[in-house]
Order: sequence, then C-alpha cells, then structure tokens
Amino acid sequence: MNVFLIGPMGAGKSTIGRLLSQELGLEFFDSDREIEARAGTNIPWIFDVEGEAGFRQREEAVIDELTRLDNIVLATGGGAVKREANRQHLQSRGLVVYLQTSIEQQLERTAKDRNRPLLQTENPRAVLEALIAERDPLYRSCCDLVVKTDRRRPRGVVNDIIRFSRRQQPLKTLD
Repeated sequence: MNVFLIGPMGAGKSTIGRLLSQELGLEFFDSDREIEARAGTNIPWIFDVEGEAGFRQREEAVIDELTRLDNIVLATGGGAVKREANRQHLQSRGLVVYLQTSIEQQLERTAKDRNRPLLQTENPRAVLEALIAERDPLYRSCCDLVVKTDRRRPRGVVNDIIRFSRRQQPLKTLD
C-alpha cells in the first residue's frame, strides 16, 4: 500500500504524512526533503541557481524513484503535479490524496517560513491565488480523494484517509 499526498503549500502534507505513516506502519518520505538531502542544499538555493525548471527536473526524478517503493507515505511538493510524468507515477502507483486548504490557512501556516521561494514576494496572497488557480485542476485530475484540512486537527484528517483507504470508494471530498 502506498499513499501519496498532494496539495498546495501549507495544506499539512508533511505533518499529516508523518502521522499517517505511523498509524499505518509505513515508511514516510517528503519529496522536498529528499531533494535537499541529495542536492546537499536547500530548495531556495536550487531555485536561485537552477531556476524552477532545474528544481522540477530533480523533483521528477525523486518522485519517480520514491513512487516505485512499496508501503510508503509520500508528501509531495505543492508544484509536483505540474509535470504529467509525476501525475502518472502518482496515479499508477498508489492512493493519491489531495489535501485541500484555503488561501487564508496557507498564509497563516507559511507566514514565517523562509524556505518557500515562490512566496518571497510583496504579495504572497496573489501568488497563492495564482498557484491554486493553475494547480487545483491538476490536483483534482490525479487524486482518488480530496480532504479539506482547514481548521481540522491532523489526526482527524489521518483517520478520514485511513477509513477511505480501507473502503477504496470512488473519488470523494471529505470536510
């Protein structure tokens, strides 16, 4: 069993992924942390030196490799769905859960995080709005389940994912 978490920055993918992996007894991976470990530097540096295209190339290779593993929970970066190859790997190799959240929640959760290169701007709200407009259709196109995370405890979200995974129902949205 593999569970892959997708969604925008600040949706709780890493937090929920760690809890979910503990509950299911699966190994946890965070694609952004894996990229940093392999590059020997942080994501803002990669963006500065290689640009977004260089970062996305690294991300695609890591997602391809990690999704080939068995019995894992993988938290992906917010833009992982931009590449068709990533969407195909995720869809064909496990249960894909879209953690959906509001712009307000994203702003609150990312306000002090300097490790988010796309938000280092005068108007992070505008950036987040543009990103969700571009990416929401991509998240929806490749997910098996949508779970809203606003004002919810991570443990409740984890329980919803586990219940769904045991039933394997068609696409649902859970509040």
